[in-house]
Amino acid sequence: MKYRREIDGLRAVAVIPVIFFHAGFSAFAGGFVGVDIFFVISGYLITTIILADMEKGKFSIATFYERRARRILPALFFVMVCCVPVASHFLTPRHLEDFCQSLVAVSLFSSNILFWQESGYFGVTSELKPLLHTWSLAIEEQYYMIFPLFLMVLWRFRKRWIFGALLTIGLLSLCFAQWGAYNAPSADFYLLPTRAWELAIGALIAFYSLYQRRKILESLSRPFVKEVFALVGFILILVSVFTFDKSTPFPSFWALLPTLGTALIIVFSNSDTIVGRFLSCGPMVGVGLLSYSIYLWHQPLFVFARHATLFPPSAGLLLILSALSVFLAYFSWRFVEAPFRNKEKVSRRKIFLFAVVGSCAFASFGVSGHFSDGFYALKMDPEKEKMMSTACPSPKRKECHTSGADYLKPADSCVYHVNNVHWATFGDSHTVELAYALANRLSSSGQGLRHFSYSGCRPFMIGAANDEPGSKWTQESVAYICEDDEITDVVVSFRVNQYLSGEHRGYYPEIPPLKEFDEIESVVLAYLSIVDAFISAGKNVHMVLQAPELPVDVEKLIYFYGRSTGTIPGSTREWWGKRNAFFMKQVNRFPDVVNIVNPADIFCDSQNCYAVIDGISMYFDDDHLSVFGAEKVVDKIFESSRKNKNI
Repeated sequence: MKYRREIDGLRAVAVIPVIFFHAGFSAFAGGFVGVDIFFVISGYLITTIILADMEKGKFSIATFYERRARRILPALFFVMVCCVPVASHFLTPRHLEDFCQSLVAVSLFSSNILFWQESGYFGVTSELKPLLHTWSLAIEEQYYMIFPLFLMVLWRFRKRWIFGALLTIGLLSLCFAQWGAYNAPSADFYLLPTRAWELAIGALIAFYSLYQRRKILESLSRPFVKEVFALVGFILILVSVFTFDKSTPFPSFWALLPTLGTALIIVFSNSDTIVGRFLSCGPMVGVGLLSYSIYLWHQPLFVFARHATLFPPSAGLLLILSALSVFLAYFSWRFVEAPFRNKEKVSRRKIFLFAVVGSCAFASFGVSGHFSDGFYALKMDPEKEKMMSTACPSPKRKECHTSGADYLKPADSCVYHVNNVHWATFGDSHTVELAYALANRLSSSGQGLRHFSYSGCRPFMIGAANDEPGSKWTQESVAYICEDDEITDVVVSFRVNQYLSGEHRGYYPEIPPLKEFDEIESVVLAYLSIVDAFISAGKNVHMVLQAPELPVDVEKLIYFYGRSTGTIPGSTREWWGKRNAFFMKQVNRFPDVVNIVNPADIFCDSQNCYAVIDGISMYFDDDHLSVFGAEKVVDKIFESSRKNKNI
């Protein structure tokens, strides 16, 4: 296969946006499309190599896997080896357990499946997973396992069907991706069936280039055609990088922009075009040659920097780490990748033995970390362990908390302890522990409680239902509570600042900006409509405001500060006051009959809001109260209700 410098330059175009996206630079909010560019390139190159060898009658599946092993495993294993001691030192047991699970998954070419399964509401956040980026390698590895066998079968029996089969598979995969982007977004993002069409684009280019070369050369003989289509392809990639963001359904039809852009560049760019000359220049080719190792290094560097401190890394530090990833990439390319590609130094037998032994070693360490809960006993002394034992969620969370389109219907919602139900809790995941703590309190007087909570559900306007599952659940659950004459009291709570200005992670000690006025006003009005509906139905309403958020998970605070004192600060009171300022101004819009409980009055003094008080954790992550923290809020509900004579 003739070497094309512009393909290496295109790899640089792919890897640079990915790095800046993972660094969190907002200008590169669509930088994740770099992975899609890689998929198209991989599909093109691999198919070209396989078909060329098949034409010569010398294709060998063993040789193919040997090439892939030489290309992928040495640098990957080297990065993983370097990650293990750093992760063992800086990561808390929960994060270390997660890391160990990813070691096993990477060794089994299935990390994409692991990260898909971990992507639920309480999965470790992506910016804290050192090996998250290996999901794309798993996609390619799975492709390498299947695709050569597919070509071999068709080549032997129905050679002329190859192009049609690739086209059919690609179209089906694209349609599946479009459906999945709206119905199963996590699986859509991580799994091969919804990514296969991107690889198929590259494969189709390779097939057409090899067998329809004359037609392509005729169209390429016109310089204007080459210039225009190559430039259009480059523009499509730039538009994707700088206009897409995390809210873009992906990989849906929107992913056609970067993938078709890549295809146009592969087909039409060469040293005679403006785009081709740019991609073929020394710096672009140099970065492209190192792109695989750069891709491997950048994510662990960013993640360990985030784990090492309480505050997010500065933009300057992230730029330094980006540059460091290039330096480390050169080192691993020069002293790891290159030697392993030399067949005289490393034989086929040695490379396969290296693959097996390395995979087994990483998998063994990973299994040990998994079954020891992240080497919990080694990392947590008795005092820290005692604190962590109180950082517990509700034991009813999995059973009673709902989400998704197949949510738990109101009639099937959990009833706690006894059927004498006079209380209900309603809201998002921040009501789950309140429900459990309140139910325990009520059980002593022979009363039960009915639990209504939907994961990540913002307040929705009552009477204005839409097709969103959260809205449907809200309408049905509010109606159910209002129509139940036995229910006299309702505790309502939402993580309202999440819906007004988004996550606080990545901002602290800065304040996340508020969303557009119309959006935040709709949240407040919807919240008011829910409360008004309960009041109109004659219910006593107890509104628990959002508890102060922590700068990081409580486990990390305990891990780093658990020895010094039995009381551990979280965020400062000043920061929480600013973060919560907008909604506090809206509180006076709620009816006076509402019993409003502010957890900040419980967990904060004039200086700090506390994560751990007298050795007991008030949280089980960075924003959800533990059962013990919820018990304190429940005490406050009853105390303030008595003052207001609601109880």
